[in-house]
Amino acid sequence: MVKETKFYDLLDVAPNASEPELKKAYRKKALRLHPDKGGDPELFKEVTHAYEILSDPQKRSLYDARGEAGLSEQGGFGAGMDPQDLFSQLFGGGGGFFGGGGPGRQSGPRRTKDLVHRVHVSLEDLYKGKTTKLALTRNVICVKCKGKGGKEGAVRTCGTCNGRGVKGLGEIINAKDRCTNCKGKKVVPEKKILEVHVNKGMKGGQTVTFNGESDQTPGAEPGDVVIVIEEKPHDRFQRQDNDLITSVEIDLLTALGGGQFAIKHLDDRVLVVTLVPGEIIKDGDLKVIHGQGMPSLRHHEPGDLYVKLAVKFPEYIDPALIHNLEAVLPPRKPMETIHGDVEEVVLAEPEHRRRPDLNDDSMDEDHDEPRVQCGNQ
Repeated sequence: MVKETKFYDLLDVAPNASEPELKKAYRKKALRLHPDKGGDPELFKEVTHAYEILSDPQKRSLYDARGEAGLSEQGGFGAGMDPQDLFSQLFGGGGGFFGGGGPGRQSGPRRTKDLVHRVHVSLEDLYKGKTTKLALTRNVICVKCKGKGGKEGAVRTCGTCNGRGVKGLGEIINAKDRCTNCKGKKVVPEKKILEVHVNKGMKGGQTVTFNGESDQTPGAEPGDVVIVIEEKPHDRFQRQDNDLITSVEIDLLTALGGGQFAIKHLDDRVLVVTLVPGEIIKDGDLKVIHGQGMPSLRHHEPGDLYVKLAVKFPEYIDPALIHNLEAVLPPRKPMETIHGDVEEVVLAEPEHRRRPDLNDDSMDEDHDEPRVQCGNQ
């Protein structure tokens, strides 16, 4: 039997908990209660002090036998080390938990959690910039009771946990004394409209932060509302940093003899591209139009637009006009000399059900023969 269980209750463990169980319980609670994460600084100190006592076999034995009073009588057992130092020893690194800093850094004021929202934005809006409105619901301090939860003097500290919130919020408000506006919760929901400015050149993953616009709660600073930009896929353009890539199909005559084609840009401008006669465009060629990519976020200097060209061949050519092609195209490659029997054949369209898989890598690359593997002996 132990004289009292206060320290065990703080860690939510049984009095016979093992050292690994104590450490696991403390890590879980300390991460949740750490001031840098919006936890209660005083409760964080108490939990850390409880773990410091129970993790020391000598101190734990004395506490089990005589309680906190017994620790105080021994001298020095009541104070303990700095909670931040003990936390750093267990979790690694020096100083603060999230914000960095040196040993002994004073924790900042308690903050509520940040609210994170994702906004899906088209590539057009990232190119031109846009202001969009975002509706959200957050908790704000009740104006009727000014965040007290009830009328003056109606809120009492919980006698069971002495206000530490071990079994609830640490406070008691009689039902008849609760604020009629917030029902004793101290906060009420509020709808708010935020104007999100999407600047030219922003990228997916970048954020827009509204400081102090997160949930409110008494005794804490409100956190931030963080808007995460998500870039929607585009049907005509791909983006690589500040460059754009698009694919354009041109006919064979334009590829060989020059001509023009158009590209509709993200701001509805139409870029007319001229292919100079005599410049031969091959299927799959990649060209670039300088200065027509995405604007950079800081200086709005544009990247480049890369154009991948696909050449579409005609479905049919009148045999009577072939001589015109022969007059302008390089001569045909002569067929190599053939020795032995000759048999003339024709090409036909393969039946779909018998069409081979040309990507099947079971064919040997050197001999075009099926690969043979040894069976199990």
